[in-house]
Amino acid sequence: MADPVRGSLGVPFPEQVAALRLRLGDLVPTSRWDDIQRSAHDSSFMVAGALKTDLLTDIFAAIDSANVSGGGLEAFRRDWKSIVEKRGWHGWTGEGTAKGEAWRTRVVFQTNMSVSRAAGRLAQLRDGNFPIWVYLHGGSREPRVHHLALDGIALPSDHPFWLKWYAPNGWGCSCRIRGARSAAGVRRLGGDPDKKLPEFWDRIDPKTGAPVGIDKGWDYMPGGTVSQTINEMTRKAVNWEYSLATAYMRQVPAAHVDAFSTGYRDLPSMRTELRRWVERVQGARNGAPIDPKVVVEPQKTLGLATAPQRAEIERLTGADLGEALYDFAVDRNAVRHVFDRHGNAATERSRGQRAVTPEDLGRLGELLNAPDSVSLGDVRPGQLQVIRYEKQVGTDRLVALFELRPGRRRLSLVTMWVEVPARPRP
Repeated sequence: MADPVRGSLGVPFPEQVAALRLRLGDLVPTSRWDDIQRSAHDSSFMVAGALKTDLLTDIFAAIDSANVSGGGLEAFRRDWKSIVEKRGWHGWTGEGTAKGEAWRTRVVFQTNMSVSRAAGRLAQLRDGNFPIWVYLHGGSREPRVHHLALDGIALPSDHPFWLKWYAPNGWGCSCRIRGARSAAGVRRLGGDPDKKLPEFWDRIDPKTGAPVGIDKGWDYMPGGTVSQTINEMTRKAVNWEYSLATAYMRQVPAAHVDAFSTGYRDLPSMRTELRRWVERVQGARNGAPIDPKVVVEPQKTLGLATAPQRAEIERLTGADLGEALYDFAVDRNAVRHVFDRHGNAATERSRGQRAVTPEDLGRLGELLNAPDSVSLGDVRPGQLQVIRYEKQVGTDRLVALFELRPGRRRLSLVTMWVEVPARPRP
């Protein structure tokens, strides 16, 4: 049974991640925001004006990364800027002014977050068999009169009200729905089991075609057509507590694996978040104070291996990866090993190298996307095979070894070091 309170506002939870990932299955080029209507959004992804699949894939990867990593809107904005520059997208609504760009990125990000969160909650409510649902106002500074009038309404889960009024009910709406099993449960949530449904709830606004109080296009139940699929995805994603991003990475549709994974590794936020995670791992190890609200995940995903990467691995190792999806990953033990073996400045200098920094590990995505060379690493008898990736960055040469682990369908970082030019003799 799904936990009705798992996850909180702004914090991703398994069903939400699944609801968002599900939309990657159908990338739809559109000119206007209303080219796709209502429940069609449950299993498709669009950004008004984005007409190319590679652009849509990159934007989706940015939303997904900001969601699962907790980077939020500011991380998405940095990624958005990088993506539109990389793809040469111009003429999008909001471009050209700081206010316009801030507005557009906020709308794109928050709309996807609120809708996927609502769809994830709906999957939880249905899986938990809650007979009563409660409408709770989001507490906006400038509340919408009709939404505020519905605050605390408690109705049977099969009441027709929910088919149109399952929140959110408009752009920027932060209203939410919760489940209860009794009148007492309704009251604990802040609802009122005796409150009557206002008469306006099914009166249609001729300007929008939706019930009065609902923005045009928002008169539907987000996730209503995919709740069962979301719950199935959640149950299949074993060990999700290790990392939400990793748990659902292998459920990226096959047609989008290469573009999604490459775009994911290209994101500025991915580099930043990986660096910060490495710093948290090191801080926890060294006894530095750790914010109890910050989870130091056991490992981080670097995205799936693309078809060319898989072919190269099979050529080098002779392994048959079959149809299974493999992801690149870094765990805490690998981070500790890297700094134990290659984190001492004096020792590394004697090797013609420099001490590895968290920033270097943050570049792993860049290294995997565009290595200068890929070769088979040295392997001792009885050990798993290792793939060696190298890339020149300025005067430094990054070298990373990833171990092929067929049982886990993973390429795990073993170690990393940084080679530097030899110093001229005095």
